Amino acid sequence: MSDKTEKKKIGVAGGGAWGTALACVAARTHAGTIPIYVHEPETADNINQRRENVDFLPGQTLPDNLQAASTPSILADSDCVLMVAPAQFARSVIADLATILPAHAMLVLCAKGVERGSLKFMSQIASEYLPENRLAVLSGPSFAKDVAAGLPTAVTLSTSNPARGAELCQMLERPGFRPYLSDDILGAEIGGAVKNVLAIACGIVAGKKLGESARAALTSRGFAEMQRLGLALGAKPETLAGLSGLGDLVLTCASASSRNFSLGLALGEGGRAEDILSQRLSVSEGATSAEAVCALAERAQTDVPICTAVDDILAGRRAVDATIHDLMSRPLVRE
Repeated sequence: MSDKTEKKKIGVAGGGAWGTALACVAARTHAGTIPIYVHEPETADNINQRRENVDFLPGQTLPDNLQAASTPSILADSDCVLMVAPAQFARSVIADLATILPAHAMLVLCAKGVERGSLKFMSQIASEYLPENRLAVLSGPSFAKDVAAGLPTAVTLSTSNPARGAELCQMLERPGFRPYLSDDILGAEIGGAVKNVLAIACGIVAGKKLGESARAALTSRGFAEMQRLGLALGAKPETLAGLSGLGDLVLTCASASSRNFSLGLALGEGGRAEDILSQRLSVSEGATSAEAVCALAERAQTDVPICTAVDDILAGRRAVDATIHDLMSRPLVRE
């Protein structure tokens, strides 16, 4: 007898690697069709006909009950939508979803980043279109390929609506996918955005072959930056020290499977940011959020030297070697 349930209809907005992986989680949990809205029509065709997302999650056979379309209307009768569009495109997707979703539907924000210009996190953008009690954030240490394959993963699910949050956890929970409930939405988003920038820095260390000791030091001092900025912006300390903060930071700062780490790796090996990014289909969120994270820190009067260094390198204002020298030459302080 199947352990799947048809009680709630879950949809996914975003057909990249992470969106496809989360759709796999939903498809394994629910017996009904799982709709996934993807931007590229060819991606929808590959999912529907080949049962594979060739461009963004190659090699992973997708469940038969996934159905993709390149129009958001496929999600119109969903009780819950996992919004996984990249941060810089999230506003338009959220605006579209707000016009078609049922009045009771929950929107779970799964993109990690800060919108340029407005300096808003995904929940702050979404609150312009939907009531806060219909919003949640899912974040934590999770590589798409691991999640899609059903390997053990734990994440944070944050919402101001505890009853609906508990319901969402039940909807998404599987033996290989364990959500932990939180009420600190902003804290979960800060961790997810800042760790992407710090992962680029750790990739640069690896690309320059500076050693594991240097990477461990950078990860630790990066976590101190995440804590300073997070607390200045109102996050809870336990959130920053949890799955969506420290947990996600440890994962992305230690593996070339991370898009942000691999970007840093290529930078450390001598590549130029614009050349590296132009050759990629998938988005490296840290590259688009670094400037916004630094602007948030400046507004909060918080020192984030590692994030600032990454932003300078990405923008071409400083060379990698000179930036590393400057970081190592900063005045000695108490830990």
